[in-house]
Amino acid sequence: MALITKKIWPEYFEDVASGKKKFELRLADFKAQVGDTLILREWDPKTKSYTGRKLATKITYLIKTKDLPFWSKTDIAEHGFQVLQIEL
Repeated sequence: MALITKKIWPEYFEDVASGKKKFELRLADFKAQVGDTLILREWDPKTKSYTGRKLATKITYLIKTKDLPFWSKTDIAEHGFQVLQIEL
């Protein structure tokens, strides 16, 4: 399993740390798979520096959307995507 480190802005860091946010939307410019550890390092975009806080998370589900045939390119261009967190 891989160890992946990414920046995360303070407001999103807080939501992950509190358990409120249980998903990440990321550009698929790196390889990831279920079981990998995602290290989220808090990044302050105002100061353009890391705050020193970080969280280790585990990837439990992964979906890539580039080639999903559910919607037309026209619909995607008009509406974009949403990522929904759900619970039973």
